[in-house]
Amino acid sequence: RMETDCNPMELSNNTGFEGDSDYRDFEGTDVKDMRLEAEAVVNDVLFAVSNMFVSKTLPCAEDVAYINVETRERNRYCLELTEAGLRVVAYDFDQTDDGLQTPYHETVYSLLDSLSPAYREVFGNALLQRLEALKKDSQS
Repeated sequence: RMETDCNPMELSNNTGFEGDSDYRDFEGTDVKDMRLEAEAVVNDVLFAVSNMFVSKTLPCAEDVAYINVETRERNRYCLELTEAGLRVVAYDFDQTDDGLQTPYHETVYSLLDSLSPAYREVFGNALLQRLEALKKDSQS
């Protein structure tokens, strides 16, 4: 559990973010950390999907962020990122479906691996190319 620089009671009245100006008021709190975590997830695997970005319409909270992803197969998902991991919460961008009971994945890699054969192929090829490059470097 991370320490926050503000009274948690101040956060209870404003769990959604309407704009960046509201967001800046909470610098130094856990809210920013979960959003940064989500941005890091996106940057890690963006090369292997068609589109992926942190939702600007669904609220980031102290313990949750939402990520929209479109696989190379053109399937759209909204992912929930919490300390428990990542899971699909809807089959479209910026949506959550409370009736959807999907398993949590510890990593974005295992989640995308289960959703997208094309992701698996692109990611595997990128890994192979890195290994080849490492092999060449070690031989020279």
